[in-house]
Amino acid sequence: MMMWSNFFMQEEDRRRAAAGRRRAQAQHKSWLTPEQEGKIKLVLLLTTVGATLAVLAVGTEFWVELNTYKVNGSAVCDAAHLGLWKMCTKRLWQADVPAGRETCGPAELPGEANCTYFKFFTTGENAHVFQRTTKKEVSLAAAVIAVVGLAVMALGCLCIIMVLSKGAEFLLRVGAICFGLSGLLLLVSLEVFRHSVHALVQRVSPEPPPPPALTYEYSWSLGCGVGASLVLLLGGGCFLLLTLPPRPWASLCPKWGHRAT
Repeated sequence: MMMWSNFFMQEEDRRRAAAGRRRAQAQHKSWLTPEQEGKIKLVLLLTTVGATLAVLAVGTEFWVELNTYKVNGSAVCDAAHLGLWKMCTKRLWQADVPAGRETCGPAELPGEANCTYFKFFTTGENAHVFQRTTKKEVSLAAAVIAVVGLAVMALGCLCIIMVLSKGAEFLLRVGAICFGLSGLLLLVSLEVFRHSVHALVQRVSPEPPPPPALTYEYSWSLGCGVGASLVLLLGGGCFLLLTLPPRPWASLCPKWGHRAT
């Protein structure tokens, strides 16, 4: 009889332990109300737009356009566009260039293109365009910072997905910090790239023939980078607001919190 009673007591303890674990898991996952989950998904959609713009900006080579001036009596003119990884020189027909434009371009016009990847990622050589030389240290820094920003952004996406799927509440704040940091890193990369463009324009080769006069204008890839930075910063701020209690002023001013309830 004692053996059977011990057996039933052990079975009852196992059932109670299993029920306790199920309740603990349900309580762990039930912290998200449908309203909170909807807000998180909405902000995640916003940050997805920023992530798409960031990948589009970093992966394309229309950050800046370098344009030579049109020459009278010539049927063609030269232009170039470059990004973080690649540079393309283009020979355009002057007949395709808008009539009121003094310089060659825009670079989207059809023409004979020659695109090459920057060699300072592999052999450490500077690139040359229109008898001007890039400053590889600055260009390399801009590319590395942009890649780090994309990696931090991917980590933020993973954190938010874990929040929605596993109920890991603490990862919401981590994801907010990651998105904000990725937006900040992209802004820093844009500023470093701007300095690399200034260095490229000023580093003129002393060897003959004399270099052509150049103008430069920032293009749509850089605009995507600016938009991505702002959207990611906004998304990180929204996620951070969602980690705050529903009425944060209640702890600061008990009377207001009592009236609000």
